[in-house]
Amino acid sequence: MPQLPDRITLGTRGSPLAMLQTHEVRNKLTAAHPGLTVEIVEISVAGDRIQDRALAEVGGKGLFTKELDKAILDGRCDAAVHSMKDVETWLADGISLTCVLEREDVRDVFLSPKAATLMELPEGARLGTSSLRRKAQILAKRPDLEVVLFRGNVQTRLRKLDEGVADGTLLALAGLNRLDMAHVATEVLSPDFLLPAVAQGAIGVTVGAARDDLATLFAPLNHPESESRVLMERAFLDVMDGTCHTPIAGLSEIHGDRFAFRGLVAREDGTRVLETACDGPLDQAETLVRGVAQALKQEMGDRFFD
Repeated sequence: MPQLPDRITLGTRGSPLAMLQTHEVRNKLTAAHPGLTVEIVEISVAGDRIQDRALAEVGGKGLFTKELDKAILDGRCDAAVHSMKDVETWLADGISLTCVLEREDVRDVFLSPKAATLMELPEGARLGTSSLRRKAQILAKRPDLEVVLFRGNVQTRLRKLDEGVADGTLLALAGLNRLDMAHVATEVLSPDFLLPAVAQGAIGVTVGAARDDLATLFAPLNHPESESRVLMERAFLDVMDGTCHTPIAGLSEIHGDRFAFRGLVAREDGTRVLETACDGPLDQAETLVRGVAQALKQEMGDRFFD
């Protein structure tokens, strides 16, 4: 067993939610390792700085992770805390995922001062989101809605809603729960209505791939079922070449020694949505998920997004 450090630094984005998640990791770490000193270092990331364009236009999920990866590799921090749904499908060289905390609620929520449910928004209403996944699935059900760009942290999006930039918006319930703001949700959306992003609701920690001491340090924080679900869903994303440029969703569940998985891919305008599903023994999960993803890619063909 490697000798464990008595002091580490955690890198994080600067948003209130990111800071809250990092404090949660710090608290769990110090509870597991009494006497450990944990410093939190805020790292400015492009995804938070660029607010006037969709992620797909300016680099995708890497805008939230590249600076944190670089801070680890440069030695400015020992580990970084992430919302797993924002982590790129393929980790950077020299970076490894060391633990996944117990997953929060995976569902999305609808917020609006003008309608009690998303389906009750008036015809032609404006729905604010920057997520292609949400946009595609909602337009498939409500092609009359006008989807407008909505970027920023939870507080910024709520302010934009108050200012009338849009008639409604969508957020992850997990973030609201962590901020103790679930009460602002107008409607909680079932995954049967809006399939979540891959790894939505999960917090993960990355470290340098050679840091066996940190892998041991963070091991008590890992939640095996949540980790299995996240890795299963990311396997789907891997086969589908999933990025912020592609409307993709996926959700896995585990019941005892069995799993169930649902995934979809859609055109951005919602005119075509392809779905897939599989279930079976948990020890065959990744193989089976990759299999249905391959079949879905074949069904898509080469011109699906044309």
